[in-house]
Amino acid sequence: MAGQFRSYVWDPVLILTQIVLMQAVYYSSLGLWLALVDSLVQNSPSLDQIFNYEILGFSTPPGRLSMIAFILNALTCALGLLYFIRRGKQCLDFTVTVHFFHLLGCWIYNAHFPTALTWWLVHGVCTALMAVIGEYLCMRTELKEIPLNSVPKSSV
Repeated sequence: MAGQFRSYVWDPVLILTQIVLMQAVYYSSLGLWLALVDSLVQNSPSLDQIFNYEILGFSTPPGRLSMIAFILNALTCALGLLYFIRRGKQCLDFTVTVHFFHLLGCWIYNAHFPTALTWWLVHGVCTALMAVIGEYLCMRTELKEIPLNSVPKSSV
């Protein structure tokens, strides 16, 4: 069989590495966004801003700032999908995986399942933004023209 453009061999080590890497991108960029937003309003950062689902809300300034940080984080993580996943078909998979592990983290941190509607709305919007923008960016790079001739043309 002729050579293929991409290998489609199942590689569990690569997949697990990408999952761990995307989790690191998610939490490090979220921490940076929260630190930036907190420094603008002289608020003290805490783990509650990341894991406590009751903080997210439209009624309080810390809740609104946390929602802004989560949305900005979705945009940053879309860039992480572009640089570390590089496949448009896998963007939704990795996005849902990242948010699923965040749901588990919130569940463990709060000792009960998140029930706040605003938490679900914010994370639904963030999941959609991260997946759609990540897929768009990956598809743009996948659809770039591939040069067929590597030898420069000689002028005759």
